Amino acid sequence: MTSPLVDAQTLAKRLEDPDWVVVDCRFRLTQPDAGLALYRQAHIPGARYAHLDHDLAAAPQPGEGRHPLPSPDVFSATLGRLGISNSTTVVAYDDASGAIAARLWWMLRWVGHETVFVLDGGIQAWENAGLPLQSIDPTWEPTGFLPGRVREDWVVKTADVPGELEQGAALVDARSHERFVGDAEPIDPIAGHVPGAVNYPFSTALDSAGSMRDSGELRAELEELTERPGGLIAMCGSGVTACHLLLTVKAAGLGDGRAYIGSWSEWIRDPDRPVATGGHGTDPGF
Repeated sequence: MTSPLVDAQTLAKRLEDPDWVVVDCRFRLTQPDAGLALYRQAHIPGARYAHLDHDLAAAPQPGEGRHPLPSPDVFSATLGRLGISNSTTVVAYDDASGAIAARLWWMLRWVGHETVFVLDGGIQAWENAGLPLQSIDPTWEPTGFLPGRVREDWVVKTADVPGELEQGAALVDARSHERFVGDAEPIDPIAGHVPGAVNYPFSTALDSAGSMRDSGELRAELEELTERPGGLIAMCGSGVTACHLLLTVKAAGLGDGRAYIGSWSEWIRDPDRPVATGGHGTDPGF
């Protein structure tokens, strides 16, 4: 499988395979316990639950964004607790078109684990295919997970952003256009975007059912950005939907971009950093 996506029928055939682990990543930014509650109501059979705040991020320190990365060792311990070993094939899903599941997909690859996929269309695609759900908590044995070659080169720090832009990299913001231009900001205290960034809302990559659009269409939209000096650097509010943008880049056959994990919520921690608003000259029209 060369695509980072897996469809519901393919996953259904692998549910009994002990080398495959399914992880439910549902989460609500404004209701942090809602995803776990949904998981307990009904989930794909055998799925384990990963919480964005506790399992896929570290507690933010002063000056950091809302969802900083845990250390590779801490993340590896989480993977082992979930029963994921170095030989496991992982499938992540959510109910937000992959917006949260992509964070787990990216983080696994960040620590050198390539056999990981996102369920295309999420749990809705599973249900629409008439496949079963369960409400009982599954049981599993914890394993050991050892990080491989950690891809530190995939992570862009805040201090590096101005230089990256000067050298021609495409800083692509995956937030909604309303948040990017500063017309609305429901989460962070300051509205706008990093000067020089362009906007590609992560939802642009999805069809009306929440599945990834045709890879050729996505390639046509994103290829120019990935070919800039320094390539494509994905950002968003806190480094979560940025990972979905990188999932889109991968699905389009355009390789691996980089992630500004701190993203907007970290950029605005320092009042001396510039803020841009409006869309003229910055939004490429996606």
